[in-house]
Amino acid sequence: MKSWIILSLAALVGSAQASVIYSNGPVVGGNGLSVLQTPASTLGFGAQTKSSNAVADDFTVASGYWNLSSLDFFVYQNNARSFTALTVAWRIMEGDANTGELIASGITALTDAGLVGYRVTPTDTGNTTKQIYRANADIDDLVLDAGHYWLRWSFTGSLNSGPWQAPTSDGRSGNALQSAAGSSFNTLIDAGSQRTVELPFALNGTVPEPSMLLLVGMAGVGAAVARRRTRA
Repeated sequence: MKSWIILSLAALVGSAQASVIYSNGPVVGGNGLSVLQTPASTLGFGAQTKSSNAVADDFTVASGYWNLSSLDFFVYQNNARSFTALTVAWRIMEGDANTGELIASGITALTDAGLVGYRVTPTDTGNTTKQIYRANADIDDLVLDAGHYWLRWSFTGSLNSGPWQAPTSDGRSGNALQSAAGSSFNTLIDAGSQRTVELPFALNGTVPEPSMLLLVGMAGVGAAVARRRTRA
């Protein structure tokens, strides 16, 4: 029954125009810069597939359903003057990043969705060698019902090192995780500040209107009644 309802919901909302339905924090400030905030010392965190490094952060679907169509990541590459990210290996886990239920996963090509800004230090704000790009991963439509989820990801790129993952530009504490060299995911902590961090990402898709949810629910009830009549 639940699968039938979810498929019906996806059909109803599939024609709606996708937009950002969740953002996990700012990538850059109003000046287009992501400035390392003293005493933090880590410009970027390792999330390279070839080194078995990955990062993760969480999000919550508070109620209803979300219909996801693509994922946005924010990457930079040292001394690159163009977009160098190739693919992202991603997973969405429900409940726990390590032991939760695997909802969906994939290895998806990344497309250049534009230069966002620059990762810089407080004493060198004019440095343009760490260009942060929005990297879009177009995925098969995925419907998530209410729950707590973790998005895990790692990148491949065309250069020898990186791509790298910067924290949110507001420097706030958070609960981002990292898996280093294939280890379990553990709390990501900046080496200089010894503070936890948040990682920027965005989810694109549609959130059905309450009327759509009601319609799908009524359709599900109708189907259940019809089956009972057939079996009577």
